[in-house]
Amino acid sequence: MILTCRRLPVAALLAPLLTAGCVVGPNFKPPAAPAVSGYTARPPATTAGTPGVPGGSAQRFVNGGDIPTDWWTLFHSPALNALIAQALANNPDLKAAQAALLVAHENTRAQHGAYAPKVSAGVSLTREQDPSAALAPVPSNNAFLYTLATPQLSVSYVPDVFGLNRRTVEAARAQEEATKYQMIAVDITLSANVAAAAIEEASLEDQIDATNELIGINRQILSLLQYQKSKGYVGGVDLVAQQAQLAQLEATLPPLIKQRDQQNNLIAVLTGQFPGQTPAEKFTLASLSLPSDLPLSLPSGLVAQRPDVLQAEANMHAASAQVGVATANRLPNITLSANAGSTALAIGQIFGPGTGFWNIGAALLAPIFDGGTLLHQQRGARAAYQQTAEQYRGTVLVAFQNVADTLAALDQDAETLKATAKATDAAKASLELSRLQYKDGYAAYLAVLNADQAYQQARLSLVQSEASRFADTVALFQALGGGWWHRPDLAGGNNGR
Repeated sequence: MILTCRRLPVAALLAPLLTAGCVVGPNFKPPAAPAVSGYTARPPATTAGTPGVPGGSAQRFVNGGDIPTDWWTLFHSPALNALIAQALANNPDLKAAQAALLVAHENTRAQHGAYAPKVSAGVSLTREQDPSAALAPVPSNNAFLYTLATPQLSVSYVPDVFGLNRRTVEAARAQEEATKYQMIAVDITLSANVAAAAIEEASLEDQIDATNELIGINRQILSLLQYQKSKGYVGGVDLVAQQAQLAQLEATLPPLIKQRDQQNNLIAVLTGQFPGQTPAEKFTLASLSLPSDLPLSLPSGLVAQRPDVLQAEANMHAASAQVGVATANRLPNITLSANAGSTALAIGQIFGPGTGFWNIGAALLAPIFDGGTLLHQQRGARAAYQQTAEQYRGTVLVAFQNVADTLAALDQDAETLKATAKATDAAKASLELSRLQYKDGYAAYLAVLNADQAYQQARLSLVQSEASRFADTVALFQALGGGWWHRPDLAGGNNGR
């Protein structure tokens, strides 16, 4: 049990192996950042502004800017802040991801045990009877019936000569990192989904209001046409056409209400509640502020911040370590063992003179023939590393695509809102003019109702365009990584890497 004993030359011969072990397999190197300077062919320019409407602010991109920790606070909505805080505290998917990280962490710590010797202790008590005709009874007192007590301590140790344990621990640590970034991705996606759901709910509330006003206007038009038909001023074709238009418009209201209710249910589930437990307060687009300055991370920063990219990199690292594991499995293994104990006929004699025993040994086990199993496992590990490398490259490409798509949406949706606002202003001016003409007797009331209908339809399109600007901004914060590296509970002292 004592490896430094002068009578144990085996330990002296193996000492160089314990101190000069190597680590087989490739040493992992993180992939280099893509050699690109931007996300789009042309640098993004400040988006068009549309004053006077929610979501109409011009947005300027700050190259190299950093994502704030709680980016959703830039919308200046206390209700939104409270919802996201509730989701981060209660969402079951996020809690499950956090538990998965704890599992991976404990598995990594468990793997570290391979570095240490294995020590076990035991004691056995046996009552024995030997045949009386035996030539040599076991006890020295020639008893044929006796009790044998044997406590012993066993130690075994497998020196990590070729780095099998080190590569195994390295793979476990990399898998833990991958699980960590997967949890971070769930956290970021959750906050983005809550913000997007709140924006969509606000949009649907405004669309429902506009649709109800349109239905009311069309009912007034129908009532006026019915009166005019009774007087013979219009024919039945005009009346039937208006009835059809009103029915079509009424048919658009239930789907909007359905979507609104489903968004409420989604918000409830995201925040860890049951449907029907959502707060009574309703979101409106007017209660949100559109951030005017948008940080735009450098491309080299994106690959160091996006959790899905970092997870793919950690998967590469784990696969690289597994190549070392498969390589080490093809090399010899050395096992050192020692046992010490005592055997006595009575418990009081266990530690007496002449009862002790010990042994120490070393074993070398080298694979010679296994039908190619270990060779093909090594080749499979190399192929798995190549697979994760291609998956990493694909993840990076998708990350850049997400940012580029969001930048295009921010630009074009700003232009759409600008054009829609102009159309809404024109429809409103037409409505005001029709009202003046009706007041002065130059136009019929039907013309006023038609102008009001056109205005409400334009307003409906304007609401949708406004919501797109807010949703695009949320998508950009998510595409750039969500600022998780500023949160100590997520970063763990690891700033963006």
